[in-house]
Amino acid sequence: MRIHLFLVAALSLLFVHTASAAGAVVQDIRLWTAPDNTRLVLDLSQNIHYKLFRLHNPERIVIDLNATRMKVGLDKLGLPDPVLQSVRYSTAEGGVLRLVLDVKEKVQPRSFLLKPMQGKPYRLVLDLTRPEQARQAAVSATHSKKGIVIAIDAGHGGEDPGAIGPHRAMEKNVTLAVARKLAAAINQKPGMSAVLTRNGDYFVPLGRRVSLAREAHADMMISIHADSVRTGDVKGASVYMLSERGATQDRAARALAAKENAADEVGGVTPLDQVADPLVSQILGDMFRRDSLNSSQMLAEEMLGNLKQAGPIKYPTPKRARFVVLLAMEIPSVLVELDYISNPTQERKLTNGAYQERLASALFDATVRFFEKMGRLKNSASSAYSAGGSEATDALVYAGL
Repeated sequence: MRIHLFLVAALSLLFVHTASAAGAVVQDIRLWTAPDNTRLVLDLSQNIHYKLFRLHNPERIVIDLNATRMKVGLDKLGLPDPVLQSVRYSTAEGGVLRLVLDVKEKVQPRSFLLKPMQGKPYRLVLDLTRPEQARQAAVSATHSKKGIVIAIDAGHGGEDPGAIGPHRAMEKNVTLAVARKLAAAINQKPGMSAVLTRNGDYFVPLGRRVSLAREAHADMMISIHADSVRTGDVKGASVYMLSERGATQDRAARALAAKENAADEVGGVTPLDQVADPLVSQILGDMFRRDSLNSSQMLAEEMLGNLKQAGPIKYPTPKRARFVVLLAMEIPSVLVELDYISNPTQERKLTNGAYQERLASALFDATVRFFEKMGRLKNSASSAYSAGGSEATDALVYAGL
């Protein structure tokens, strides 16, 4: 018996040593291209030690991953992109995996490791920022104001897919599709222009979304999302505004805010990114706070009234919660949950172009009516979609859903 136990223990130690010696594995690799940066993400089987350095003439970024081996090919990256020309790798003595990134210009590299969360494994994230592009984007946003500016925030993106429906539809794709349709309608309206916080499949931190709205001197901010719960029969749109102060009292709203505010962790944000908002940190006068919240309340009610014409409604009145993306209190801001992507029927509708047009039209009409009530636009009886007859066409297409 003792010999048997000794053999079992020896084999166990051998297994642990062998597994340890095998080291980590790069299980997947992804590339996300944003206007001012490129993000490379490596999925890892376990935590690792690594180092990063730069080489010049030509410009290269080098990452050495200790005791790591590559399990995936690099052909899936779709290179070149605006920053990366190519990526190659080799294994050095001692099992060090070396990744060499050939870059087209001088970039500012930043890397960090993310622990497993929400079904994602350990991840090594490398951001390659183009300083000149970032500066130009900031200058462009500052000087791009044309009449009334609407900041449209397509929720999630890149590493953060948001909620995923039973048929694998991703929230990030739905929100971007509706955001683009809404932006197109706004840009066709005389006296109005739209600014998208993201216009592609890439990650934007929550605080940066707020900053982009401010840099554009936005007069309104609409953050677009799609909700999800465990039960598949819940449906309907809802509209949220910022809770005035303190914790959110409504349990469902509090849970939703916590889920949406966790986007930074899923997408990959380090503590250095989470800088306190200067306008939120200072003491705002009660009159200013109340005026801002009243405007957001009016906007939220307009949104709900129009969304009722487009599809089902979950909550008949606006709800309040502490959403990070709504913290620009000087800008009337709302967060719209278009529907429940966790409902198979609603998921199919949310991915249908005609239904997306209906939702975008509802948000557009609410936006116009809000500024008409504020006295900043002349009354208009026509929708951006009705002029070309697309609403009638959409109704025919939607009837077949």
